[in-house]
Amino acid sequence: MVCPECGAPAKPRSCEELFQDVLALDHSRRAPWGPLHGVTVSCFLLQHPSRLPASERGRAWAILNTYVGEGLAATTRLTERARRANSHRNHDAALPDSGPGMSDPPAAFGVTIADVAQDGTFPADGFSGRVTAWAEDIITAWRGGR
Repeated sequence: MVCPECGAPAKPRSCEELFQDVLALDHSRRAPWGPLHGVTVSCFLLQHPSRLPASERGRAWAILNTYVGEGLAATTRLTERARRANSHRNHDAALPDSGPGMSDPPAAFGVTIADVAQDGTFPADGFSGRVTAWAEDIITAWRGGR
């Protein structure tokens, strides 16, 4: 069995279970997981588009493109804007709402959360590189590069 949205193996752990595990690591705020929280969430949501309305996919797209194109520092600034935009008091901090074909999800991905998890524990060694490969693959897939 495989995940119907991203194609990752559904066993021994589902994408949802892996996502909950990486979120726990992200929320520890320890490197390498914490600083990549926005990128990790964006990757997961763009590979599991049923969890994110098409009208909101542009935010995740902006985070991935910023990370791949400009690096973690620029992404951190962007995710801070996203956090402020989440506030009902600050509507001027909104992120872009568009990306290529955001209403038509890709049929397949080459890198999934299972690849980033490796043995299911999201080892610190190489985590940033695996997240970068995940983000790059998602951008390629959404642009129709497959």
